[in-house]
Amino acid sequence: MRATNLTLLTDLYELTMMQGYFKNPTNQTVIFDMFYRVNPCGGSFAITAGLEQMIEYIENLHFTDDDIEYLRSLHIFEDDFLEYLRSFKFTGDIYAIPEGTVVFPREPLVKVIAPIMEAQLVETAILNIINHQSLIATKAARVCYAARGDGIMEFGLRRAQGPDAGIYGARAAVIGGCAGTSNVLTGQMFNVPVLGTHAHSWIMSFPDEYTAFKTYAKMYPNSCTLLVDTYDVLKSGVPNAIRVFEEMREEGVKLTHYGIRIDSGDLAYLSKEAYKMLAAAGFDDATISASSDLDEYLIDSLKTQDAKINSWGVGTNLITSKDNPAFGGVYKLAAVKDADSTNFTPKIKLSENTEKVTNPGNKTVYRIYSKSTGKIKADLICLADEVFDPDETMIIFDPADTWKKTKVLGGTYELRELLVPVIREGKRVYTSPEVMDLREYCQKEQNTLWDESRRLVNPQKVYVDLSQKLYDLKKNLLEEMSEKALD
Repeated sequence: MRATNLTLLTDLYELTMMQGYFKNPTNQTVIFDMFYRVNPCGGSFAITAGLEQMIEYIENLHFTDDDIEYLRSLHIFEDDFLEYLRSFKFTGDIYAIPEGTVVFPREPLVKVIAPIMEAQLVETAILNIINHQSLIATKAARVCYAARGDGIMEFGLRRAQGPDAGIYGARAAVIGGCAGTSNVLTGQMFNVPVLGTHAHSWIMSFPDEYTAFKTYAKMYPNSCTLLVDTYDVLKSGVPNAIRVFEEMREEGVKLTHYGIRIDSGDLAYLSKEAYKMLAAAGFDDATISASSDLDEYLIDSLKTQDAKINSWGVGTNLITSKDNPAFGGVYKLAAVKDADSTNFTPKIKLSENTEKVTNPGNKTVYRIYSKSTGKIKADLICLADEVFDPDETMIIFDPADTWKKTKVLGGTYELRELLVPVIREGKRVYTSPEVMDLREYCQKEQNTLWDESRRLVNPQKVYVDLSQKLYDLKKNLLEEMSEKALD
């Protein structure tokens, strides 16, 4: 694991605001929520990821001498503020929803409670880390769902937007469901499977295709997947692969992990014809892997066409989330507490766009599950001090269309609080699971969704409601702000 000082991975205005707070001290403690408003890729949910890297960022937050001298060179910051930065560290609390969890719009994925300067500084990096990995994990979950149980290999490193996007995007993709990655550094850093075959250049570097296949098979007899589309899939590639497999069988090699990969052409037709040829030669258990600009929609189409593909390599469209390249998470002030106060004062951001009006106060999130099915009924955003009894009947309602109400009978549901403490007084209090354990957890999380909410096109949304107490608080603040505007 690499721990890097990313303190200057921030927008300049975070630092200029910090200096403003320093020069005009209020000693305020604040609460910021990081959340998103719209599910990516047209889906009904997202997968949160990046928490471990966010915690590492907080743990390594400090200004070096070089950092301070660079800031001095900008001629924006005064000496007393720069001297203050020499001893700066994060002293607040952070709550977060664990990685691999299914999440929905408007609910806090991360909650920061800290002195205002500290909470302001960490905004940019938290958004950068959580937005990116959550996006790729969500895309991976969609791709893996389309594959209907087949293995997905992430191999988009060469198309990722830089090394970090390749490394941490691959990590997120595995959390979202990929069986492994071609990225060796990700494999080393996070102990995830690394997978791969060979390139067309391997075939082209030999006098003929058969010799290239034979040489590769001798080197890797227990992991022999041959790329068959360099010249002609059905006339050359598959026949030469079969010839090599037959020779391996005659030599007594036990064929366990073997097969072919098709990287171009009509994948449905070619895979079905290739399967017929392999099966006729006694190799009906050979893996048929496909690549070539795949995404969840193409994989779903190929499955519908009964393509004989049971392993998929997905690169560009996954590692870049090509159809939806940004997650859209935001970081908004929710409450303020002055030094001489014991209670937080809720804050709300107004907008002419209804969806951009924030939820005020110190909040948490509960997930409501059906006892009989284990499926999610709804999520409930509420104030942090609210307590609910699952044995009591609950009325939940849509916060926008309040007439849409649902009665959840006492004894028929279970509650789970999603936000957990990860940083207390600046110190880590949370141990992140291994990536492969997060992958398993993420699979279980997705199984709590109804099938209608997992479909790729026009899915049924999962309801995210406000508690009555939070709804009333928000309504009262809106009315107060409206009255002030009219004065």
